[in-house]
Amino acid sequence: MTAVGRVFAAVFPPLDEYSVPTPAATPVLGSGGFEGSVEAQLKIDWNLKDTAAEQVQWERAWHTATTFLSLPGQQLPAINDRDDLDRLYGKWWKSFTPEVAAALRYVVSPDSFGARLRKGQKQHDLLHWYFEEAGLRHFIQHVRPRILQLLEETDAKYGVTNVVIHLERAHAVYLHNLEEHVYPLCADGGGQEKRWIMSNLTGLLIYSLPQQKINDDLTELFNMHAEAALGIQSESSSTERRKPPNVRRLATRLQDIGMGGSRLQKILADVMSGVLSTYIKQSFASEWSSRSQVTAKLRYWVENRFARYIVEMLAPLNTGVRPQTTSETEITLSDVEKWQEIAIAHLGALRTEELFNIIVEWENDSRGAIEDLKRYVTNTAARTHVTSSFCEVLSRRLLQPGAATTEILQVYISIIRAFTLLDPKGVLLDRVARPIRRYLRDRDDTVVIVVSSLLADAEETTSNSDILPELGEEMQNSTTTTAQEEDDADLDFDDMEWMPDPVDAGPDYKKSKYLDVIGSLISLFETKDIFVKEFQKVLGERLLKQAQDLEKEIRVLEFLKLRFGEAPLQACEVMLRDIVDSRRLDHVILVEQQKIQGHRTAPEPTMHARILSHLFWPALHSEDFSLPVEISASQALWATGFEKIKQSRKLTWLNALGQVTIELDLEDRTVTEVVQTWQASVIYAFQNKESGDRRPVTKTVQQLMSSLSMSESFVRNALTFWVGKLVLRPSSTHTDTYHVLETLPSSALDPSSSSKSMQSTLLTAAAAADAATSGPAPAVRSEEDIAQEKMEVFWQFVVGMLTNQGAMPLARIVMMLKVVVPGGFPYGNEELKSFLEGRVKEGKLEVVGGQYKIKA
Repeated sequence: MTAVGRVFAAVFPPLDEYSVPTPAATPVLGSGGFEGSVEAQLKIDWNLKDTAAEQVQWERAWHTATTFLSLPGQQLPAINDRDDLDRLYGKWWKSFTPEVAAALRYVVSPDSFGARLRKGQKQHDLLHWYFEEAGLRHFIQHVRPRILQLLEETDAKYGVTNVVIHLERAHAVYLHNLEEHVYPLCADGGGQEKRWIMSNLTGLLIYSLPQQKINDDLTELFNMHAEAALGIQSESSSTERRKPPNVRRLATRLQDIGMGGSRLQKILADVMSGVLSTYIKQSFASEWSSRSQVTAKLRYWVENRFARYIVEMLAPLNTGVRPQTTSETEITLSDVEKWQEIAIAHLGALRTEELFNIIVEWENDSRGAIEDLKRYVTNTAARTHVTSSFCEVLSRRLLQPGAATTEILQVYISIIRAFTLLDPKGVLLDRVARPIRRYLRDRDDTVVIVVSSLLADAEETTSNSDILPELGEEMQNSTTTTAQEEDDADLDFDDMEWMPDPVDAGPDYKKSKYLDVIGSLISLFETKDIFVKEFQKVLGERLLKQAQDLEKEIRVLEFLKLRFGEAPLQACEVMLRDIVDSRRLDHVILVEQQKIQGHRTAPEPTMHARILSHLFWPALHSEDFSLPVEISASQALWATGFEKIKQSRKLTWLNALGQVTIELDLEDRTVTEVVQTWQASVIYAFQNKESGDRRPVTKTVQQLMSSLSMSESFVRNALTFWVGKLVLRPSSTHTDTYHVLETLPSSALDPSSSSKSMQSTLLTAAAAADAATSGPAPAVRSEEDIAQEKMEVFWQFVVGMLTNQGAMPLARIVMMLKVVVPGGFPYGNEELKSFLEGRVKEGKLEVVGGQYKIKA
């Protein structure tokens, strides 16, 4: 040894022969391994304490262990190779020699000095190396591309099955050596290390693969299998002809590779929820008849089929539990009851979607659906969902300008009946009724339809589309209760069935104990004056036109008196009394007239009159015209008899309100009709003056207006009516000229005739009949007629102001009218503007620069 060598050896003593470092580096992924001579040189000294020598021994043991655990740099065998596990193991895993066993023990075992010395150092942790260098790199480079390729296959259901099988093969390859040789060397059998590896492999699968795609494919696959197993027909199952794979086996594989557990349970829960909803829709949609058996059928199906299928599918997802047969699986009562409640919730959701159609079909026995829904609305969330969803559907499908008021009222009546059955306390009805009630208040014809329906007869309900026959039926069964009794209902301490308000009732909730359909409709309006005023108008129309008994009118009036009190309805009571007194007085006068005639048998009375107290009746039409001489004589005779009985009273005849039963004797027929007074006067004017003269009489519109002192509208209405009855016929050569049709053409009696002249006659008659059905103006004057008449009076003031002071703006005209008109001007700017625009169109006014002036 040279001097330099001796000096160097004094500072750095030479190592022993066995401590020479291994010439081989730690293998990387994809290496083909090393020669057996390297392993043969490995000798483990378990009592070695020298640091440098121990490091060399550690490096050699680490090299041997990592060489044994390294994986080939190639893909796993294809799925269709059908290799069994033994062939796969022999191809991928090296032989386990004593040197490998010693190296693994030295590197892994907690009893090893080297493992204890390097405890907690990640770079010397064999499991960390294996996951990062072997599992991570091999999976990303060789397994993941194949899985992505399988997921892109068109047949997604079988593609995801192949993906799971491929992952299972990779999982088996990665974990085999660990489970056989590494985990047994760890503390407590490697339980903690095993959980760590499984957790990291699961994370690798989750974050390196498209989980949404896998979840979607699994959902489709499980859904197809569940529908097939439970006998449910859907679009997917009807188009799929092949039998779906064994999903229980698939679930077991997913559980084994760490992709089961809660993740797969969530997928299965979503699938079963969808399958349950599909079954309920297919089996029970539109099944509304009463008495409902839907709930009982659904509970039976859930207990005997649905619950058992779920248990079979959940068994593989329990850690360490293999699939069991149905007989080995126990279904607890609490689980079945829970699934039955879930099914009831799905049924309630279906009935909530159908609720509007259920309400519309209420008259066709859809009570069974409400019975089903009643089992659903047992909690606040469900009740809120039902009312909010139904209100949304109402706004979209019913509360629209195109819907007729009668249709809305019809649905509202059905809503009252249905929701009263659904929730007798009325909280749900209170919620859904509010938007309907607000909408109905804004419609002008609501009160007219309600009042007319209350008073309508059976004949009117079938012939008039603006009448609701349900109100008449409800009127017969309604309970008459005063408003005070309703207010005191909650103070009835003797009521043993009293219940507190529900917890979800609003602060302004008030449930009437006696609330019914009639009461709900009557209470639509903010004040009772609107309803009472319309009731007075409709009642007046009916009293003047009908001759039957007044039982129904009296019943409705008494019902309203209990609701509103007697004072607001005093005028209506006087109107009824006028009709009753008029009948008695009419009989007395006719009897007295017979006595004056010398007790001779008198013919059928020719005239009956009704005495009206005009201060209590609404405004009536008072147009005057000339009556036939015979009718005028009967009026005078009747008035004489009346003045003898009521000496301080004087009659004013309202000719436009009368009705006449008239019989026309024509050459080939006799026509009998009940007509209005002006219609009788017009046809009477066509009568020949001489009894023997049978020539048809011809009259013009102007002649009739002059001779009868009748307005043109009344004359034309009467002429149109009689043309429709084929009594008069317009002249083909002279305009506004009519003559009597004494004989009908023979073609009119022959339905098979195709004569053009006859066709023209029939078309004219049909048009006239259509015009006649519109009828004359009603007996009671409308608000528009009264307002127009008042405006005509105010028009004279406007003409005077514009003549004397020149052009004026609208606001100033209104201000001046409020000053000069006695009693004040009752209208605003909009009403006057509408009236003045009509005068502008007539050419009486013009607007210049926003100011009105008389047109020159």
